[in-house]
Amino acid sequence: MQKTGLLLLDTASLYFRAFFGLPSSLRASDGTPVNAVRGLLDFAARFITDYSPQQLACCWDDAWRPAWRVALIRSYKAHRVAHDDIEIVPEELQVQVPLIRAVLAAAGLPVIGAPDAEADDVIGTLSSTGQGVRIVTGDRDLFQLVDDDRDCRVLYVGRGVAQHEVVDDAWLQAKYGVPARSYVDFAVLRGDPSDGLPGVAGVGEKTAAKLVAQYGSLEKILAAAQSGQLSPTLSQRLAAAIDYLGPAGEVVAVRRDLPLGSPDLTLPPGPADPDAFARLSAELNLGSSAERLVNALAAASSPS
Repeated sequence: MQKTGLLLLDTASLYFRAFFGLPSSLRASDGTPVNAVRGLLDFAARFITDYSPQQLACCWDDAWRPAWRVALIRSYKAHRVAHDDIEIVPEELQVQVPLIRAVLAAAGLPVIGAPDAEADDVIGTLSSTGQGVRIVTGDRDLFQLVDDDRDCRVLYVGRGVAQHEVVDDAWLQAKYGVPARSYVDFAVLRGDPSDGLPGVAGVGEKTAAKLVAQYGSLEKILAAAQSGQLSPTLSQRLAAAIDYLGPAGEVVAVRRDLPLGSPDLTLPPGPADPDAFARLSAELNLGSSAERLVNALAAASSPS
């Protein structure tokens, strides 16, 4: 068992993964789907068991598409908007979100969000507060938070929770050829269609990594293009994307300065409200998922 100071869960990333990965036949006694609820509890129990954190936060998207990011780049997550800036979410998942909040509250796992901020920004802020941080996510943007000096790692679930990868600077260098401190510039150049970020046309991961490795920053890359150090084709591509490149760094960079106060993130030894947790477990047919979480909390709090 590894010992971790602070475990940060990218909650929506995990419950989306649970929803699409677990059968829809998992339902409450009244027929409400609970696959996302059960999956999230299983994931939390797994990482609590494996990393034995002293503190934990379920980081929340109070704003999944913050207005300030949209003001900088209008296409930011625009393809995922249904109407009135409401995110397109399957109805069978949408009905589970309040259930997730209720179960987490009864379990005593703190949910932390902030006005006009994504969970990424909450994670960025909380991860900057200490040593020994582990961030559980399927979002590559959070690779920018890796910090070997402070023992801050990303537990990346892109290949699944059971096969999650521990991302440090060596992993990033092997995978992309860039360190964490350069990841934002690399991501800006490459773009990310899933977030509505176009990147620079004709510049993929290899070219982006090569440019960042050679010049060190987006600012220096653009200066090299203007001074004729890059090929005419590449210089033209960068010039054509300048309206995007200007604000993109601010959009991609997660905030680390949210006014979150001093929330108590101490991992509880068991459910904060045992009666409510037991009632919800029975009503929602959470079964072994609830049991695993309770056992994980007890084991993590026991002296070893």
